[in-house]
Amino acid sequence: MSYQIISIAGLFYILAMPIYIIYMLSKNNKVGYLASTTLLLGASIHIYGFVRRFFEMYAINHSVMRSIPITNLYESLVFFVLSLVIGYLFIEWKYKKKSFGVFISIIAGIGIGLTELLGMAREVQPLVPALKSNWLLAHVTLSFIAYAAFAISFITALLHIIVSSENKKSFKYYFSTALLGVMLFVFISMIIDIITAGNPKSVKMFHSTLGNSSLPIAILSWLSLLGFIFISYKFSDKLVKILKEFRIDDNFLEDITYKGIAFGFPIFTIGGLVFGAIWADQAWGRYWGWDPKETWSLITWFVYAFYLHAKFIRGWQANKTSMIAVVGFIVTLFTYLGVNLFLSGLHSYGSM
Repeated sequence: MSYQIISIAGLFYILAMPIYIIYMLSKNNKVGYLASTTLLLGASIHIYGFVRRFFEMYAINHSVMRSIPITNLYESLVFFVLSLVIGYLFIEWKYKKKSFGVFISIIAGIGIGLTELLGMAREVQPLVPALKSNWLLAHVTLSFIAYAAFAISFITALLHIIVSSENKKSFKYYFSTALLGVMLFVFISMIIDIITAGNPKSVKMFHSTLGNSSLPIAILSWLSLLGFIFISYKFSDKLVKILKEFRIDDNFLEDITYKGIAFGFPIFTIGGLVFGAIWADQAWGRYWGWDPKETWSLITWFVYAFYLHAKFIRGWQANKTSMIAVVGFIVTLFTYLGVNLFLSGLHSYGSM
């Protein structure tokens, strides 16, 4: 089955992570080559699994245009991870730098792992009527290619903020450490949710922590969140020193952040908004209806439009624009996952 092949690719992504860490610590070129090769092998297996799934869908749908495996939450996450890894490998090849390969491998490994842990529907199924359109390929693929570009920009922007954060009383230090604390808390909460749910298909985000029906547990969870933020604030200066020892170039990080967004923004504009509006008119008889997914896609567009505008405003370069890039991807994540999980609408095709 194709999903088993893709799961093997996820193992290669996870395996690449410690190899990249060893490379960053040792600067041994042979280790760096091994790290890149491991990630490339994972991507190759991933592509093979993706192609296999295409043929599995074609056997059901009997249409090339309607058999591209991007029709549900599982397939979209798989395609997003594949686009992310291919995009990073291109950057690594072009710039001969492996400075953030470890972070790409972490996100790729977790992304594939979530499809297993959260019990996402991985079986190939016939398309629902609303998805039987040739606009599916243009709208969805371009949207997720843009999401992958935004994800790369998020990683480099966050690293840029961290590397340049030395004063504990600066806003950028508060911003980056608070975000790190929240991300760590969310990751641990997700693991707790999965363990306590028993059945992966019944997982609900924060049902065991912030959203617990027991008031004492909910209060303790919120206090724990504040604790994670405080710990991140207290010790992130140590992380800054470690990253500087890795010789991560902040100018390179800022440049990749800009190029990632400059690449992803027009693709998102055309594929996500324009093609989406055309498809909506054909499927539902109107170009725009303020559906939650449409609304949050527009918010995402405005955030990244503001980033590109801010790049040319004096005094808004460097860390300020990196903060906008970080916020932009948080909004992108909510557009992608949050709308499906927390809001109802015409775009809720994903299932657990």
